[in-house]
Amino acid sequence: MTTDRRRIALSAGLIGLVLAVPASAGSDPTRDVLWMALKTCVLAKTLANRTFPCLAVDLGDKERPGTAVLRAPGEPTHIVVMPTDTVSGLESTPLRGPRGVAYWKAALSARHFVVDSLKNRVPEADIGLAVNSARGRSQDQLHIHLDCLRPKVLDALDAHGRAVGKVWAPFPVPLAYDRFHAMRVRAADVETFNPFAAITTLPGRRDLTRTTFAAVSTRPGDPEPGLILLAYRGRQASAEDIMDHGCAIAEQRRARPAG
Repeated sequence: MTTDRRRIALSAGLIGLVLAVPASAGSDPTRDVLWMALKTCVLAKTLANRTFPCLAVDLGDKERPGTAVLRAPGEPTHIVVMPTDTVSGLESTPLRGPRGVAYWKAALSARHFVVDSLKNRVPEADIGLAVNSARGRSQDQLHIHLDCLRPKVLDALDAHGRAVGKVWAPFPVPLAYDRFHAMRVRAADVETFNPFAAITTLPGRRDLTRTTFAAVSTRPGDPEPGLILLAYRGRQASAEDIMDHGCAIAEQRRARPAG
């Protein structure tokens, strides 16, 4: 086996380990493992124009920062989007500017990987995006999670999503047992929106190391379509909890009678 192939094989195993490990507090060298795996993807793209173990690698240019997309082993619908540059997490100051917009656009564009893995049984509107807090994540390289939303979260959005306005306000009911604030992003503004900047205006004491956020599409029939941004603060805040990495909604849709 060549050196490059060994690195790629090792990286694939590391990705599986990283995404399966629960978040831990304090200094821990394993919190850099995802970054090591990412560099293997970049090396494969640079040397051989291959993306493995990532699904996609965009090296970027002077105008656009690079990004990579990978799938969590054993979780076919769980996708992660990362910068190819060093960015520790949502608390990083540069994310408040154009880089934050670019990374978010890349994540929005990657939702099709989830839909494709389900053979289009689940619409893109049922796919959520989430970034965990510093203590709610297992790695210190920014990574945006994409996956199906929990059925009960979708039910809550169906019931209350239309009431979400353009400024932060408490969402009427808990989502995955957490109390979120919510704000609406109009469809016309989604492409230029920066959630990393928007969370700095979340009501209450500003502490980005304890902040987490997610984004979901407005539900069908909403008179003002776009996205709903959800955020809250907590010691180990994890908006990823609104996701279902088993994607039960896909089985529900499969079992639903036609007509």
